[in-house]
Amino acid sequence: MTARKDHLDGLAIGTLLACCMFWGLQQVLVKSIMSEVAPLFQASLRCMGACVLLLVWCRVRGVRLFERDGSLWPGLLAGGLFAAEFACIYLGLLYTSASRLTVFLYTAPFWVAALVPLFVKSERLRPVQWLGMACAFVAVAFAMREGLSANNVTSANSALGDLLGLAAGALWGLTTVTIRAKNLTRIAPEKLLFYQIATTAIAVPWISVALGESWHFDWSGLAWGSMLAQTVIGAFASYLAWMWMLGRYPATKISVFVFLTPLFALLFGTWLLGEDATPTLLGALGLVALGIVLVNRKPG
Repeated sequence: MTARKDHLDGLAIGTLLACCMFWGLQQVLVKSIMSEVAPLFQASLRCMGACVLLLVWCRVRGVRLFERDGSLWPGLLAGGLFAAEFACIYLGLLYTSASRLTVFLYTAPFWVAALVPLFVKSERLRPVQWLGMACAFVAVAFAMREGLSANNVTSANSALGDLLGLAAGALWGLTTVTIRAKNLTRIAPEKLLFYQIATTAIAVPWISVALGESWHFDWSGLAWGSMLAQTVIGAFASYLAWMWMLGRYPATKISVFVFLTPLFALLFGTWLLGEDATPTLLGALGLVALGIVLVNRKPG
C-alpha cells in the first residue's frame, strides 16, 4: 500500500486544480440542460453510466469490487450520504441560480476541518490553517455577492434552494468524514467510488420517479454533450481521482481546494456567457490562493 503523505505535492495540486476546474464547469452543464433533462434524471443517468465505466476499468486493471473486506456497512453509509448530496444539488438548482447554490455547497471543507480531527488526530488544523480556511470562504462569498444580488427567483424558492445547497455541503463534508473516520481509504479507490455511485444509481431514480420527472431521450446535441461530460469526466474520472487522493493526502488539506470551484464557475461564466471579469473576482482569486497557501503551510 502506498504511504500517506503529510503535505500536498505537485501531482496532488495539479490533479486538484483539474478537478476543481471541471466541477466549476459542471454546474453550468447541469443547469444549461434542465429544460430538456430533468435534474434527478440527470443525476441518475450519470451515475449509471459511471458504474458501467468503473466496472470495465476494474475488469481491465484486475481490481476486485465484491470481495469481503469489512467495508460493506461503512461503504453503504458513505454511498447514502453521497446520493443524498447529489439529490440536494440537482433539486436545489431548480429553485435558485447555480452561483447562489454554490456558495452554500462549498461550506463542505468546514465540516471536514471541524470533524475529521476528532477521528484522525494527525489532521488537526493549527490556528494559521483555520485563518486560511476563513480567507478562502470569505473570498468565495465576496466574489459571488454580485450574482446573489442579481438573482431573479422568488424569495421563497431562493430560500429553499439555499437550504438544499447548505444540506448538500454538509452531506459532502460528512461523506469525507465517514471515509476518513471509518478508514475506508484502506480499500481500493475504485471500490470506494463504486459504493457511492452505485448507491446513487440505485436510490436516486426512485426519487426521480416519485417526483414525476419525465424520462425521455429526445435531446439536443448540447444535452448529449453535457451528459457525456458529466458521466465520463465528472462521475467517473474526477471522482476516482478524488477517492485516490483521499487515500494518500490529508483530507483537511485537499478539501480547501474545493473553494476554487465556484470561482472557476464564474470564470467559465465570463468565457461562455460573456460576463465581465471584475476586480472583485480577481481579488477573490488572490484571497483563495492565500487561503490555500496558509492551510498547506508546513509548521516552522
